[in-house]
Order: sequence, then C-alpha cells, then structure tokens
Amino acid sequence: EVLLVQRNPAARFMGGAWVFPGGAVHEEDGDDAARTAVRETEEEAGMALDGPESLVPWSRWITPAQVKIRFDTHFFLAPAPAGPDPVIDGEEIVDWGWFAPQAALESYANGSLELVFPTIKHLEQLSAFDTADALLDYARGREVQPVTPKVIMGGETARVVLPGEPGYDDA
Repeated sequence: EVLLVQRNPAARFMGGAWVFPGGAVHEEDGDDAARTAVRETEEEAGMALDGPESLVPWSRWITPAQVKIRFDTHFFLAPAPAGPDPVIDGEEIVDWGWFAPQAALESYANGSLELVFPTIKHLEQLSAFDTADALLDYARGREVQPVTPKVIMGGETARVVLPGEPGYDDA
C-alpha cells in the first residue's frame, strides 16, 4: 500500500487531489529533495521517517513549459514507520488513506478519488509490484532519469504524453 493525502479543496494548486506527501524545497534552510520529503511527510501526515538516508529514489518529474504552475519534483519510496496512523494538519491536508496502487486507480476510474496525472502514472508503475519489498529491491541502485511530459494539442483537446509514448518525439 501507499500513503496518499488529500489536499485542501480550497488550495490554489491541486486542490482536492489525492497526492503523495511532499512540498517545496527550502534551499535557504539547507533542504534538498530528500530532506524535504522527510520534513513534508511529517508536516502533512504526522509520520516521522527514518531520515533522508532511508529514502529510495524512484523518479524525478519536471512539468512541461506550457503548464502554468511548474515543478521539478523528486519521488521517493520509504517503508512506513512503525507507530500510529498518519495525522493530518486539517489545513493543507484534509484526509489520508493507505491504498493498494491498483485500488487507488480503480477508485479514480469510478470517480470516488481525485488523482492528478503524475500520481496516476506513479500508481500505474507501483501496481506492477506484488510487494513493497519487491518494489524497494528493484528501486535500490537504479538510476533515476528526469521525466518531462509533453502536452500535445489536438484541436480543443490537450493530451499529455511521456517519453517513449507515441507523439512524444514529434511534440
């Protein structure tokens, strides 16, 4: 299972969406992506991870230039710490849940869970593994390459494509 948190519906960015805990790097405080992941997981979900060194890099996404609010974000894996259930702040995050990746995707498909493109794509990747240990074993030592989706316009409709998908190299 993975931990997803629901962003406040009133939030300017991804309001109401269920996402992985995370947030902005505070470079002025000496943060890097891993320290940020640890800090944000504690702030948003009340869960203390074992520290930046316990995180396993999974992916890095950079939003396309056409997107209004851009980010360059790193996604990490970490075993859930022992202890109590997550605790949300009730302001930035209004709900939480543990989801099997495929179950989260099914809830999205039936309209009961609001997900955004990067979360959907990560859940699709994670659903290929039978256990968390198998996923962590696969991810350890793997080189993470940045992914920059592209937006392809087809008349009035926009379609987002990833490297290796049809139309990516032509966009």
